[in-house]
Amino acid sequence: MKLAIVTDSTAYLNGRTRNHKDLFVIPIPVIIDDQPFEEGVDIGYEEFYQKLKNSKDFPKTSQPVLGEVYDLYRSIKEQGYDTVISIHLSEGISGFVRTLTAIKADIDGLQVIPYDSKITSVPMGYMVEKALEMSDEGKSLNDILLAIDLIRDTTNAYIIVDDLDNLVRGGRLTNGAAIIGGLLKIKPILTFDEGKIVLAEKIRSLKKALQRTEEIIEERHKNDQDLRIFVIHGNNPELAQQEYEKLSQKYPEATIDIGTFGPVIGTHLGDKAIALGVAK
Repeated sequence: MKLAIVTDSTAYLNGRTRNHKDLFVIPIPVIIDDQPFEEGVDIGYEEFYQKLKNSKDFPKTSQPVLGEVYDLYRSIKEQGYDTVISIHLSEGISGFVRTLTAIKADIDGLQVIPYDSKITSVPMGYMVEKALEMSDEGKSLNDILLAIDLIRDTTNAYIIVDDLDNLVRGGRLTNGAAIIGGLLKIKPILTFDEGKIVLAEKIRSLKKALQRTEEIIEERHKNDQDLRIFVIHGNNPELAQQEYEKLSQKYPEATIDIGTFGPVIGTHLGDKAIALGVAK
């Protein structure tokens, strides 16, 4: 078996992973004021948040262009790969995994395994990293899939956004939750439930929302060993660093990563969002 790992541009990939020879990344389009950009190709993190502040219309996202997707998989086959694990953002955010499942039989000579991460960003990047690491070690396809299943099934993530409107306009959260947020001036804690973003708790301030998030993580994982903790932000590096330092003191044995929400996820969460996540 010669295994390739494919992911999409919403995965936050660290330096250990980004340039791996067996990794291929599908860019996801972002449309800002009717101008299309491909995440990670012709628009990056900093430029996106600057454009977000100045855009006239609410940005939109779309699925990757199918022709480019076919071209990528054919190229992977031509490079001698026979198997692909294709790890993508939650179907609750994007329908791309469903699309890939529908077209995979059209890619001759290549076993394509669409994999719904049920999340995105740094946790999804961790699944990609683990798959590549185990492939390098010569592990079997089944062992690799079981390992990323374990990450997916033990990952909890909690998101605090500055404004719920972005999620509502993009159809990723119910209008009712946004109306409640607007009336009460709350800082909602959001989480992923079966791959969908849902309102978990309503808190009155950002400080209290972060404190409550830290409490939830401690309650759920106080007896767990070998934790992987994620601090993820959308144009909020100072706050992310503060949380990193706080969590480093509380969990000195854990591996803690700081990452960012890129243009696609930033479109839905908006400016200044911050998230804390944890996996075994």
